[in-house]
Amino acid sequence: MTETAPSMFAGSLTGRIALVTGGDSGIGAACAKALAAAGADVAVTYLHDDKGAQETADAVKAMGRRGIALRSDARDEVATEECFDRVEQEIGTVDILVTSAGINTYGIEVEELTLDKWDDMLKTDLTGTFLATRSCVRRLREKKLKGSIIAISSVHAEVVRSGSAVYAAAKAGVKHYIETLGVEMGPHGITVNAIAPGMILTPMNEAAEKHWIVRKVKSEFIPMRRPGQPEEVANVAVFLASPAGNYITASTVTIDGGLSKMLALGA
Repeated sequence: MTETAPSMFAGSLTGRIALVTGGDSGIGAACAKALAAAGADVAVTYLHDDKGAQETADAVKAMGRRGIALRSDARDEVATEECFDRVEQEIGTVDILVTSAGINTYGIEVEELTLDKWDDMLKTDLTGTFLATRSCVRRLREKKLKGSIIAISSVHAEVVRSGSAVYAAAKAGVKHYIETLGVEMGPHGITVNAIAPGMILTPMNEAAEKHWIVRKVKSEFIPMRRPGQPEEVANVAVFLASPAGNYITASTVTIDGGLSKMLALGA
């Protein structure tokens, strides 16, 4: 497993309160643990995997930080507001937000894509990011606090593939939404950035995670010849939330081993 960022940023987030949506597994869980190891108290949300979320919260507590797991639907405005209310009541005002809740591409081409699936993807990956970040910045502005917002996007915000029209649309929306929010929040000391992962070994990439031959074939298209680990994405989140990232905003950090630059294949 890749060493996590707090070895470099130990104590840099002491006194901070983090909320990680989709913190029950994969990138979200890794971010929650890395933020805690850097000194933050951390709340995580989940929709279905209560066991995974509680394991993440327990890992946070094992590091001597306060940790809670909350069920919340990222698509629901009332649920999002109630989530922030509860975190504020139990551990404090959120000043680090990582929006990791999302669903992966369906692999369905447009002619077979239903409106229900289109709507669910946009509501989860794009509207969910909007609802969480809006709630966060409203509370920070009300209390005149600075903060760090980090959205997990994807290389597919820029690079498309067959069967991923709505996923690419949602992630492209996240990219431009985050850039706009970053511009708006700059005068208030609130940094807003996105992280665009490529092929990362998480439950969302189950085939590559579980089967070495799938990893090997897919890795041939990655200049570094390997997939990334969730902890490597978490390292970037900790950096952006720490004082080292104070002058970075309205930006996207791509972490894909060079995959998105391999555009000339087959030319």
